[in-house]
Amino acid sequence: MRVAVCMTRWNHQTDWKGAISHVWQRGVHDGALTLAMLMALLGILIAPAHAQLRIEITEGVVAPTPIAIANFTGPDGKKTDEGRLIASIIANDLVSSGLFEPIDEAAFIAPPGSPSIKPNFANWEPLGAKGLLVGSAELDENGKLQVEFVLWDVVTGRDLTSGAGSADMNAMRQLSHKIADLVYEEVTGDTGYFDTQIVYVAEAGSQTRRVKRLAIMDQDGHNHKFLTSGLDLVLTPRFSPTTQEIAYLNFFNDEPNVYIQDIRTGRSERLGSFPGMTFAPRFGPQGDRLIMSWAKDEDGASDIYEMDLRTQEIRQLTNSRAIDTAPSYSPDGKRVVFESNRAGRQQIYTMNSDGKNVQRISYGEGRYATPVWSPRGDIVAFTKMHRGTFYIGVMNVDGTGERLLAEGFLVEGPTWAPNGRVLMYFKQQPFNSEGGGGEAALYRIDITGYNERQIITPSQASDPAWSPLRR
Repeated sequence: MRVAVCMTRWNHQTDWKGAISHVWQRGVHDGALTLAMLMALLGILIAPAHAQLRIEITEGVVAPTPIAIANFTGPDGKKTDEGRLIASIIANDLVSSGLFEPIDEAAFIAPPGSPSIKPNFANWEPLGAKGLLVGSAELDENGKLQVEFVLWDVVTGRDLTSGAGSADMNAMRQLSHKIADLVYEEVTGDTGYFDTQIVYVAEAGSQTRRVKRLAIMDQDGHNHKFLTSGLDLVLTPRFSPTTQEIAYLNFFNDEPNVYIQDIRTGRSERLGSFPGMTFAPRFGPQGDRLIMSWAKDEDGASDIYEMDLRTQEIRQLTNSRAIDTAPSYSPDGKRVVFESNRAGRQQIYTMNSDGKNVQRISYGEGRYATPVWSPRGDIVAFTKMHRGTFYIGVMNVDGTGERLLAEGFLVEGPTWAPNGRVLMYFKQQPFNSEGGGGEAALYRIDITGYNERQIITPSQASDPAWSPLRR
């Protein structure tokens, strides 16, 4: 099945019609547009905007900004099912961030009929709207959805950003996520994260007969599908930052093996041979290497190793009698954060990517595990265990500024949204004496510690991993 998504952003000084015409004429000349071609053509045309509509994200509670999101209209300014769905997807994305508060459509005085018509802002100011998103969505003669939109600043009367997109009908949700990303970026100044995916471990069964299989979905829980059958136990899936691939552990004959799967084809490949036990594989920032924990001997100790995916060459980075595991690169690839019990209990350490200059950074009470470097490079997320309670927290890369964001009986596995503003993790309830219970679910929370939300999945879920933005 071919998916086509193309998005172009312009402002009133941009020849947007010419830009779109160029895209489609090139596609017609070269033949059917493939996803790779369209993503290569994906361009964003930005001009300076002197906007008053701006959210400043700081620590603590951020009051959501009221925004009016009109149903995208069809021919002659009439509402359509496609237009309603697009507006709904955009609204759900924005409200899920905790930074926006869509205004109820029932309060609209004069809903706009087209993005080409400048609104009467006097109709929107009494509603408290700071922003107004207007759009159109029409099917062309080839059955493709053609979308246009404009984001208005109600306070200043300026158009902040506008653009057009096209998609096959089965890619309408992705196109809507892209528009939500553009709105989020314009208002917050941060990169959006709505056009992303989550890979996770889907769980079912009792404590003694637990079935775990890989699954993937959009970040809002839609377009869900399973990637493995459940015949083998799978753990710790991780996205490549540069390709549509994931690395994960697959237990076959009670031996953990590192696999890489191409999400587009579903094909999995076992990476080399690792006698003993391997754990927690994770890609480097360029997607050309894996870092993991490897226990070669039976003494229970493990060290950090790096594999060059091009040459299959393996390099040992740590050499201790402790358990060194859960490594994660910094965004520039120059540093690695990991957990180790070399000080007697689990703590967080950093080191250079060659294994030198090891430094402990966690000194609070309790034990620390599963550190993950933020995509921004400024903080590290982690799991903390103290007095029988699990926490998800963040700290600066030098160990200062520790903040605990979420807690529960078992809360573990933090993963970053690509903009470094949101964390996802899983919570699991205790098992009962009969082996039942143990329900596990995904949650996400803003790094300010607010707006915790459960992510609905078809089955129980653990070990989430956030993808980079789809391009």
